[in-house]
Amino acid sequence: MEIVYSTERLHLCVFNSRCLSAMSEVWGNDDVMGLCNGAIPHEKLPLIIEAYANCHHENGLSVYAVQEKTSGKIIGAAGFNLTEHMDTIELIYHFNRTSWGKGYATEAAAACLEIAKNHSGTHLITASADPQNQASRKILKNIGFTEMGTKWFTDTEQEEPYYELIVSRK
Repeated sequence: MEIVYSTERLHLCVFNSRCLSAMSEVWGNDDVMGLCNGAIPHEKLPLIIEAYANCHHENGLSVYAVQEKTSGKIIGAAGFNLTEHMDTIELIYHFNRTSWGKGYATEAAAACLEIAKNHSGTHLITASADPQNQASRKILKNIGFTEMGTKWFTDTEQEEPYYELIVSRK
């Protein structure tokens, strides 16, 4: 797999078809995705993986497979949903249940910020979290995001805490 960024314990890699099984345990899992609008049907996962790989190759930013260095296992995803103009991007991260509570999401999210800082044209990173997801809200604050209030999200059909982080000055 093509490594985009490495941390002490993780590689962020461009998705490929070999990630399908591991991502079924993440995006296809109701427990993991319960606060994110539910599990994604298995038949849609190859399309999502392909779209994120294409996004990286076309834009230099995307959502990436998160690989644990010591085991070589894909344990989650972290990266950016892009907007039309690339000056504002949205940070997302999802990890399999066995990886929760180990600091991987914080480590991967912080790595994503470093990737974004090195991408010309990116000015603002946004993020949101389900109001019940205190762990995710803590991660966003710990890596430097500012809570801006709440915002209605049509995909989850609810008000959610909304965060912003400026990565460059226009």
